[in-house]
Amino acid sequence: MKLFRPTALLLVVLLRAGGGFAAQPVDAAIIPLDELKPGQRGEVWTVFRGSEPEPFAVEVTGVLRNALGPGKSLIVCQLTDERVQKMGAVAGMSGSPLYVEGRFAGALSYQIQRFETVRHAGFTPAADLDEVKNRVAVAPEAGKSASSLSGVTSPESPYRALQPVFSLGGLSPAVADLFAPQFAAVGLNASGLGGHTTAAAASSPNGQPSAGNATPLRPGSAVSVALATGDITLAGTGTVSRVDGSRVTAFGHPMMTLGEAALPMCAADILTILPSQMQSVKIANTGAVIGTITQDRLSAISGTLGAGPEMIGVEVKVTPLTGAPRTLKFSVVRHQQITPMIMASGVAQAILGSNDAGLTKGFRLSSNIRFAATAQLEFQTLYPGPQGFTQGLNEFVQGLAANLQNPYAKTFPERVTFTIEPLETNPSVTLDLFQLSRTTVAPGQIVQATLAWRDWQGEARREIIDLTIDPKWAGRQLEVILAPGRALDQLTGRPRTIAAAELRSFDAYLAAMRDDRPGDGVFIAVVERASLFTDQTVATAEAPGSIERIARGADEARFRRREAVLPLWEKHLQPGKLFNTIIRRPLVVTE
Repeated sequence: MKLFRPTALLLVVLLRAGGGFAAQPVDAAIIPLDELKPGQRGEVWTVFRGSEPEPFAVEVTGVLRNALGPGKSLIVCQLTDERVQKMGAVAGMSGSPLYVEGRFAGALSYQIQRFETVRHAGFTPAADLDEVKNRVAVAPEAGKSASSLSGVTSPESPYRALQPVFSLGGLSPAVADLFAPQFAAVGLNASGLGGHTTAAAASSPNGQPSAGNATPLRPGSAVSVALATGDITLAGTGTVSRVDGSRVTAFGHPMMTLGEAALPMCAADILTILPSQMQSVKIANTGAVIGTITQDRLSAISGTLGAGPEMIGVEVKVTPLTGAPRTLKFSVVRHQQITPMIMASGVAQAILGSNDAGLTKGFRLSSNIRFAATAQLEFQTLYPGPQGFTQGLNEFVQGLAANLQNPYAKTFPERVTFTIEPLETNPSVTLDLFQLSRTTVAPGQIVQATLAWRDWQGEARREIIDLTIDPKWAGRQLEVILAPGRALDQLTGRPRTIAAAELRSFDAYLAAMRDDRPGDGVFIAVVERASLFTDQTVATAEAPGSIERIARGADEARFRRREAVLPLWEKHLQPGKLFNTIIRRPLVVTE
C-alpha cells in the first residue's frame, strides 16, 4: 500500500480541524466584499504552537463599511471554533488569513470588544492588504525615521488593533521592568515574555543581519519584525497574511505607522498562547532574519524575503576586576527614538544583570560612536555604582539620543561601542571647603585657592591652587567658580541641547558634540560676565552690534546672543572623582 506524502512543492498542507482534514487554500483568489454575506462559513489559519499553521472556524457576521475611515472597511466574524471562543482574538494572531468559500477574504487584525460574551473579531479586507503589498518597495533614506510611533490604538477605541507581541530577549527581568516605561512612552508595550534562538544572533560585522535558513513562510505562519537582533532582541510577532513570490504581507494593521521602513523580518516559533479575559497573547522565540519589512501602513506591513536591512552594530564590553572580559553584541534599527533606548538597555544589562561585585563601587562608561565617513565621537562618564546609572538612566538615554541624531547628513552611525570598567573605590566625594586667600588683588599677585574634600568613606584631603593674576584683568570685577565640567559648560553659555538650526554642517555637528568638558573631577575658573555672540555654537565675546545685525539678518537661526560668563583661565582638578557642588567667589583686580 502506498501512502500519499504531501511535499512543499505541491504547497498543500493537511491538518486536523474539527475532527476532519482540510487543505489550506493555495494562491487563493480574492473574494470581493460585496460577495460576503452573513452566515457564511470561513476558516482562519494561524500557529497555535510551533511553526505549523492550523485552521479555526469562523462565521461571517457582516461588513462594517468605512469603519476605519473613507474606503477602509472591516469584516466582522464570530469566532465559532471552541478553542478560540474561549480565548478570543489573540495578540500575535494579527494577519492570520481568512478564507471564505476557498477564496482569500482578509486578515485578522482588530479586537471588537473586551469581555464580550460571544467572541468576535475584525478582519482587514484583502484588497487593502494588496494595496500595501503593491506599493513601491523602496528603503527609507538613511537618517529618516518617524517622529512618533502612532500605531497603537486608544484604549477607548471600539476597534483595538491586535498589536504584535513585542518581546524582549536577552534582558533580565529587572532590566526589562526598568525599560518598560521608556518603551511604553513611544507606544511599545514590550514584554519580558519572549526569547530568541541562536540563529537570531547572526549578523555581519557592519551590523547587517544575515539571512537565515528558516522554514519557508506561507499564509498563517508566525513572523516577527525586529527592532534589535543578537544578544539583545526586541521583536513584534504576528502572522503572515499573504505570500506572493518573495513578497510577504502580514499583520493586517500597522506596526508603528512608519510608512517607508527598513526593519528585519524574522522567523518565529510560537511557544504557546496565554489565554486572558482581557487580551490573550502568543509568546514566541524570534528566529533568524529572513528578509526586510519595507512598508508599515494602516492596513498591513509588507516586505521582501532575502537579506535583512542595514542596522547599527552595537558592542557592550565589560572588563571586570577579576575574571574574563565579556561582550554583548547586537544590532539595532536606525530610529531616533528606539535606537538609544535599546542601546541603553544593553548597557543596563551589562551593569545590572551581572555578578561583578566590582561594579558596586562604581564604573567608568566609555562610548565610541563611529560614522561612515570615519568620523568618531568619544565620551567617558563616571557612575558611583549601579544605582548611580539607574538614577541617571533618563539622562543617559537623552544624551545618547542627542549624540545619535544627525539632521545634517544622510547617515546614521555604523557602529557604537561601550566599554564598562569597574572602579576599585566609589568616586563620589564631599566638598568641605573652598576659599580664596584674598578677594581683592593687584595685577601680578598670587591668590591661593584652597580645596578640601572627603573621599567616599575615606580620609579628608586638601589641595592648594595658585592663581597668578594676569595684568589684563586689571579693573575688572571677576568671579572664581568651582564647578563640575557640565555645570561650567552651562554657565559659559553652552546650551544643554543644541537646536538643529544653529549648525550648518555635519562637521560642525561633530565639533559641537565633542566640545563638552570632561564630566569627572571639578573645574576652577576665573570668569567675567559677558554677552556672547555665537556662530554655530562658537562664541565671540562682546561682538560689535553692526556685525551682529548683519549676521542675524542673513541667518537668524544660526546666530545667537547669550548672557553668560567668559572663562579667562581654568584648570581641571581631581580627574576620576565626582563633585556635585557649584561655588562662586568674587574677585576684584585693582588698577
